[in-house]
Amino acid sequence: MNSTAGTAGRRAAGQAGVPLADRMRPACIGDFAGQEQLLGAGKPLRVAIESCSPHSMILWGPPGTGKTTLARMVAAHSGAHFIGLSAVFAGVRDIRAAVEEAARLRHEAQRATVLFVDEVHRFNKAQQDGFLPYVENGTLTFIGATTENPSFELNKALLSRARVYVLRALGAADIRRLIDRALADRENGLGSLDLDMPAALRDRVAEAADGDARRALNLLEIAADLAEPVDGRLTVTEASVRDLVSGGLRRFDKGGEVFYDQISALHKAVRGSSPDAALYWLARMLDGGCDPLYIARRVVRMASEDIGNADPRGLEIALNAWDVQERLGSPEGELAIAQAVVYLACAPKSNAVYTAFAAAREDVRSGGSLEVPLRLRNAPTGLMKDLGYAGGYRYAHDQPEGYAAGENYLPDELAGRRYYHPVGRGLEQKIAEKLAHLRELDAKHRR
Repeated sequence: MNSTAGTAGRRAAGQAGVPLADRMRPACIGDFAGQEQLLGAGKPLRVAIESCSPHSMILWGPPGTGKTTLARMVAAHSGAHFIGLSAVFAGVRDIRAAVEEAARLRHEAQRATVLFVDEVHRFNKAQQDGFLPYVENGTLTFIGATTENPSFELNKALLSRARVYVLRALGAADIRRLIDRALADRENGLGSLDLDMPAALRDRVAEAADGDARRALNLLEIAADLAEPVDGRLTVTEASVRDLVSGGLRRFDKGGEVFYDQISALHKAVRGSSPDAALYWLARMLDGGCDPLYIARRVVRMASEDIGNADPRGLEIALNAWDVQERLGSPEGELAIAQAVVYLACAPKSNAVYTAFAAAREDVRSGGSLEVPLRLRNAPTGLMKDLGYAGGYRYAHDQPEGYAAGENYLPDELAGRRYYHPVGRGLEQKIAEKLAHLRELDAKHRR
């Protein structure tokens, strides 16, 4: 009965075998879900579509936000021929064939061509460069779609010839309207089934879609296939929706833009002393399938970069969490990482060592190979002693307070240079007081 329900819906639409997401693809701006920042009144992309004057563009956004639909809409409104390629499968031969077809149509039929390349970031530099002459001479209008940051994945030459439009993940309200439209549409949607799907279950599917319209419609189509007769009417049940949406992962791409955005948010939450936000981003990354050992390594970095000597225990706790993850795995290791994240978020903050190390490395990079002062050199032979190696060196343990006041341990050219400036928080407050006292001893020695 359930399978028959889904089949009946597809037959009623007159498009047997065509997924609901494709059948419900909007043909006009009014039916498009979300993206008001691009398609609102007076916005550049809407103006380009309505004025029938398309230009080359890159559509950048998460899956299921309408990139392919927008490309088709641009071509349809301008009366252009549409050629679609997927960079996952297409090669140089496919690009050449598309260009030849566009050139023929331009010459014979005086018709423009929109060449759409999905997942364009998967093309290598040579493939991307292959479009450029034909974009420049007007043979075709190029539209690329990508889920990755174009700044990193696309050639500068291609970017300079195409406008980048950023699409956002759809809100739950946008997706809910899409679900309602699909359930009511008798021509392309599921309206002919007269499905009974309570509002709460529609909301649940909208939330489970996680901003992806295609995913929402796929879930809805499966829910329709699982509908059961209740009081003589096909009904989508709570049990079927619960099973359908359970275990869905949130957006996380293990190395792409979302990956780095989320680890950046976790790091900034720790630095900003927000344990709640830090736990949220940790949970998001783990939920998306991030390797806990990668997170543990980054947490160690946070302990050194942002807590440092303000609380040296932070580094120890971070290393212990890493060790627990390696020894016990999940879920015990993940809890230890969460403990470390909370501790670091609550700890006093200092980046004094981080900035000091960076400053010292810059002096090394720009200062050349400065000599080690003779007094600091080792003198294991008589000749070396005769040459002045270790001459004038004062053994700190034999000095008052265990400190050789006035001694310079830097190259002579950098005498007096200070890199480390402890902050007035946590243990570094005590360190700052100690260093201030030693500088007073240096000043007395010089007098």
